[in-house]
Amino acid sequence: MVGSLHHIGYLTDDLAVEAARWCTDFGYEREGPEFADAIQSARVCFLRQPGADHWLELITPVGPSGKLTNALRQQVCLHHLCYEVPNVFTTLALLREKGWLPLGNAEPAVAFGGRLVAWAMDRRKMLIELVEAGPGPYQLKTLRATNVRAPQS
Repeated sequence: MVGSLHHIGYLTDDLAVEAARWCTDFGYEREGPEFADAIQSARVCFLRQPGADHWLELITPVGPSGKLTNALRQQVCLHHLCYEVPNVFTTLALLREKGWLPLGNAEPAVAFGGRLVAWAMDRRKMLIELVEAGPGPYQLKTLRATNVRAPQS
């Protein structure tokens, strides 16, 4: 197993409109403010359904050029799956053995309080993001702690 699903990345040209649609149509709620990610040239916000053990990341490109803008022009909406992993480098090595191509270097991510993220793609162009577990915002262990249910009697 590579890790646990952390979030699904969804591209949009309007964060506010898309967030309202997901909240109205599927019961998502905003988790935290919208913020800029200069490394990814994007603005981002996270949504989550109450009780869910992962997030939906809405992403909009900043500026008229770049990979995200090109993907949006090609009507790519479902952009990537992200997995939380104990160690980004170990997981990248494992994925490489399975035929995945690492994309660039692992970098600290604004969204996750500086925890490392890395990207990989398979031959079918499926994009995977890896986020290293640890302290900072949007931790799976935090979700799991709040989603614990009392035993049924």
